[in-house]
Amino acid sequence: MFQFSTSTILLVLFAFYGLTFLFTLSIGKKQENADGYMVSNGSVGFSMSAASMTATWIWAASFYAAASSGYKYGLSGAIHYGFWGALMILFIYPFGKRFRELAPNARTLAEIMHARHGSASQMILASSNIVGSIISLMVNFTAAGALVDILSPLNFTEGVLIAGSGVLIYTFWSGFRSSVFTDFGQLMAMMLAAVVIIPMLFFELDGPDLFTQGMSNLTIEQADFFSTTAILEQGAPFFVAVLAYAIGNQTIAQRLFAVREDLIKPSFITATIGYGSIVIGLGMLGLLALLAGVQPIDGDLNNLIPQMAATYLSPIMVLVLFVMIIGSLSSTADSDLSALSAIIMTDVYGKHLSKNNPNPKKMLWVGRFTMVVATMLGVIFASLKLDILSMLIFVGALWGAIVFPVISSLYWDKVTNLAFTAAVTGAFLLFIIARFEWLELTGAVALFFEVIASVGGGVVIGLMCFGFFGRTAGLILGAITAVILLFFTLGFLRDYIVLLSSLTAYGASAIICVVLTLTSNKSAFDFALIKQRVVEFSDNK
Repeated sequence: MFQFSTSTILLVLFAFYGLTFLFTLSIGKKQENADGYMVSNGSVGFSMSAASMTATWIWAASFYAAASSGYKYGLSGAIHYGFWGALMILFIYPFGKRFRELAPNARTLAEIMHARHGSASQMILASSNIVGSIISLMVNFTAAGALVDILSPLNFTEGVLIAGSGVLIYTFWSGFRSSVFTDFGQLMAMMLAAVVIIPMLFFELDGPDLFTQGMSNLTIEQADFFSTTAILEQGAPFFVAVLAYAIGNQTIAQRLFAVREDLIKPSFITATIGYGSIVIGLGMLGLLALLAGVQPIDGDLNNLIPQMAATYLSPIMVLVLFVMIIGSLSSTADSDLSALSAIIMTDVYGKHLSKNNPNPKKMLWVGRFTMVVATMLGVIFASLKLDILSMLIFVGALWGAIVFPVISSLYWDKVTNLAFTAAVTGAFLLFIIARFEWLELTGAVALFFEVIASVGGGVVIGLMCFGFFGRTAGLILGAITAVILLFFTLGFLRDYIVLLSSLTAYGASAIICVVLTLTSNKSAFDFALIKQRVVEFSDNK
């Protein structure tokens, strides 16, 4: 396989991160504003917001996990990953309009929960976002390490350290504005490279003849576009996971709070189309590898894309792909750093340490220090070399515990702080029990989880329909889905632990939240209070 020399790979990496840093200097401000550092004061336009949303979500997982999906599940693998990921972006906009309506000056969803319920709910949501963003950093740095390890004499750890340092350097000073500014250029590079590289690999592998000659390398399930295995092990769990990302991921929420309010819908629809088109194409690389009989180095699917490039592409095109992947993982890593800084600045320092009366200048340095610590943690955890696709689904399923409580809290004026916190903690505990099989999933125990998972399936469909078609449609279709699933999941879903645990998180959180809300005697909440309680920090000093 082709490899770059050490001097070449270092030159490319330093040139990429150096030029990115120089670009961000042009938007630097001597007197930085805390709200500008976190969400650009809610004034980002259409093209920048749509590009940033697309580039942020086309991250290491979009390359490596999409290819892994295509390789593991065959004809339908790439579709399952790209299509459901695109749906996640579309899913957020109707709820996003509600979030912005209630809190035009918000920086984080946890901040809105503080205004709605208080500190306990805020810290639950903030903590889940911190864990998710650090794991996302780990995943992106893992991808960088694998890429450098395959394509150069440098080892995995050196690749992780260079990527981590490079992203930190250009994001440190201007925060979210740096992330959005660089996202646009990185997306253009990714689109150009995808349009060129995917067809080139296709024809290097014998083009149309590959499908006729390589079908013998596929199992019966991999050759079936409607494979039950692919749906139950990849499509359905990922579908459930990415819907949770729409609510639980601060990088998504941050762009929601940054874009001009009147541009939320067109920006997110455009990002949906852009993401789906590019990532389904990237997933096809895994299918091509499967058809060609390629065996991943060391059996690690994270090595699949760089291995394909080094084997079948010219040095120039390998360089293009290298820059493309570094750009994609950097665009998401800088978003994770910005998200983490916003959470610590707002939800930890702003609301708690400063007692809701922060010093904006001190707040900026809190955010910058957070980026340094987060980068160190991401680099350390990347050394674990965990499977990217598995981590993605795990985090999304974990976030499933917060989706119903968050959305219901911002539409239903009767939801209490107890209902929110008990729903999230109870659902998380049941998710962990099912996911790691702390109890043997047989007999009555398995039936218990399958019933809750059926409710969870109804919640997923109900929330989607509620967002687009209103409350009545959501309740009716959600209830119908739950009843139908009962007939198909009892005695069956226990064999698909990932899907069972993911749906359990949704179902348990909804059941607990609804029961505790209906049995509460507390008066209705006035949603106008949220806008009064969530103000710009720059107004405080």
